[in-house]
Amino acid sequence: MLIIKFIKFCIVGFSGLVIDFIITYISKEKLKIHKYISNSLGFVIAVCTNYYLNRIWTFNSDSTQIFEEYTSFFTISIIGLITYNIFLYFFHEKLGKQFYTSKFTAILLTSFWNFFANYYYTF
Repeated sequence: MLIIKFIKFCIVGFSGLVIDFIITYISKEKLKIHKYISNSLGFVIAVCTNYYLNRIWTFNSDSTQIFEEYTSFFTISIIGLITYNIFLYFFHEKLGKQFYTSKFTAILLTSFWNFFANYYYTF
């Protein structure tokens, strides 16, 4: 059922959000890495954990072509990352919203793309 999968996807996404925010915070605030590089690093690490959780729990994939599946998931995530950074830039730099508020808003907007692209293409 589509709505159940979307709810699971959102739960996994929330765990990814936590991972993303932790990695971004540590990279940006503690390691003093540029905010957009830190943001991308947090996103990529979250994508790796999200792939695994979505594969086994959300979409119950039993495909033996894990490399192809992961490549598809990662490609969709990269497109999402580009969109995500555009939203982040727009809200933070152009509208002057606080960085982490902008980041959260960008995540919400990008989540719809990620779910439907993975639902129809990856899994």
